[in-house]
Amino acid sequence: MTYLTQRTAQRAADRAEQQRRAAALTEERRAEQIRTVLEFIRFALEAEGVAHARPPRWEVDDDWYRTARPAVDGLRIAEHGVQLLCAPGLHVPVTAYARALNQVVWQEHSEASVSEYLEPVKAEFLAVARLSLT
Repeated sequence: MTYLTQRTAQRAADRAEQQRRAAALTEERRAEQIRTVLEFIRFALEAEGVAHARPPRWEVDDDWYRTARPAVDGLRIAEHGVQLLCAPGLHVPVTAYARALNQVVWQEHSEASVSEYLEPVKAEFLAVARLSLT
């Protein structure tokens, strides 16, 4: 009888430990996803700032280009991080937002049209990101 009691208690303890580990792993993954989305947002804001500062004419050796290239490269890396670590529903909005940012950085736009062009895709990305992280 003592053996049966001990075995039952051990099984219950093992199940509780497995549930605790699963909950901890879920929380770690969620925290990693939040960090990944925040990193993408940081690079997106940097790229948006570069787009607003874009001169009418630029060349590869300009100061603006030396700022723009790492911002866009970081954005692309962060985009792939989101695609790798976050929910599949976030893939399309993050790609659309990154492509829109890439276009406004390298194509000529007025400052007002940069914001107008980005706002719909940015809003969609943020809405889906908010839902995917809750």
